Amino acid sequence: MIEEKREYMKTLINKSIDFVYFPFTSESDDTSTKKFEDKGEQNISNDTLDDLLKSLGKEILKEKTPSLHELEQTLQEIIKTKQNKDGLDEDNDIIYQNDSEISSDIDVKSNLPIVTHLIKKGYIKSSEKWLSSKGFATIGEKILQDILKELKKGDIGIHETKNFGYGSLLLDTTKKYEIGDDIRLINIPNSLLNSIQRLARKNGKVEIPIKMDVEDFEEYETIEDVRVSIVYCIDLSSTMRYSTLYGDLSRIEAAKRALWSLYILNKKYFPSDIINMVGFGALASKINPQDIPYLKTFEPGVDFLHYTNYQAALRLAKKILQKNSVENKRIVLITDGHPSACFIDNEKEQQKILSQRPYSHFYIPDKNTINSIKKSQEMNLDVNSGELVYLCYRYRQVDQFIGERTIIEAKKCYKKGIQIDTIMISEEDSMLSYVNEMEKYVKGRSYYINPDSIDKMLLTDYISNKKKIIHSKK
Repeated sequence: MIEEKREYMKTLINKSIDFVYFPFTSESDDTSTKKFEDKGEQNISNDTLDDLLKSLGKEILKEKTPSLHELEQTLQEIIKTKQNKDGLDEDNDIIYQNDSEISSDIDVKSNLPIVTHLIKKGYIKSSEKWLSSKGFATIGEKILQDILKELKKGDIGIHETKNFGYGSLLLDTTKKYEIGDDIRLINIPNSLLNSIQRLARKNGKVEIPIKMDVEDFEEYETIEDVRVSIVYCIDLSSTMRYSTLYGDLSRIEAAKRALWSLYILNKKYFPSDIINMVGFGALASKINPQDIPYLKTFEPGVDFLHYTNYQAALRLAKKILQKNSVENKRIVLITDGHPSACFIDNEKEQQKILSQRPYSHFYIPDKNTINSIKKSQEMNLDVNSGELVYLCYRYRQVDQFIGERTIIEAKKCYKKGIQIDTIMISEEDSMLSYVNEMEKYVKGRSYYINPDSIDKMLLTDYISNKKKIIHSKK
């Protein structure tokens, strides 16, 4: 029996099955367990692995990314909690492997059995940014599934498929067929019924074969999948690290979780769309989507970057959008506060501000700061959008000059055919007044939402904005 299990395991492994679990209950199975341990084999149940991956998702979103040793401690606690809950002995759920065979290939000590196993399976890697591409996709998929489950049933229709393609989605509603429309969309039952009713009214009886007329045809209405290009601009100012009142995630953690799931949604269901990410404080930077979990807020007091410059985000996003030929272009600002910085385009503007506010602060982006951020956070800050930054934070109000310059920049985007929406993730609704004012100039939309709900709101908004019902020309 044991030999059969071993052969079966080898077969599954050869077929690239990721996880294999056999509960060892009998004495002979216990003996077999030790033999597997001696050979460096390891088995984790699918349920346990699922818990571990979900924990990885929570840990990676933290402001300070845990080290592999800290991660091991967290995962060990999950294993112990699950064992106590299920009433299992340690050897019945997880068999810690002897990782001496792979420790030479990865820089991990042998006292990290769970981490080593996840490395071997390809979910994490031995580095400061320890989430692998496989881990990013797998955990992002789990986050997306959790969010979709929370959405109200029937609001959004998404159906899993193994086949990917492009086209329109059929609805249950129908309309009259028009010459030139796709004949494959004809609703046969309804069309046939129309013919029968027409013949019955005309002749008083129906004869077989039934003679159909073009006027009898009905076709399904469709939802056209609109190709779009979107830049999501996420606020990295220092206040984004504040904890929310509604959940266990901070504002930045909630925003990262939402963007992560949104990116997975886009790749899975709308691969023809173009999604870019921008992180911004006083300056902005384009972000690699796989770096979303590692995003950090800028430290206050160290440099000027912890201020909020909408203008920097809008300028960089506009540059990105103008590089592609997609007709539908959109910028979505995700922030927790009003703008507190903007660019000064010339010395005359600077002198005007100083004459009215002698103690105003200005900052010229220096190379040391730029290089430090590039090294620590792997962000290439955009210094071409402006050479001088004006900084002014006012409690619950926007400096007049900053407010005006920001709206001017938003108008420039609007003239280029770019839609701008703003999502306020904060418990302080008083900050929404300026955002509402800005959106009126660009005919955009503003949302005030609790951080705990931003993931569901973003997904719903993205999907609903991608579809439009094609009705009859009449």
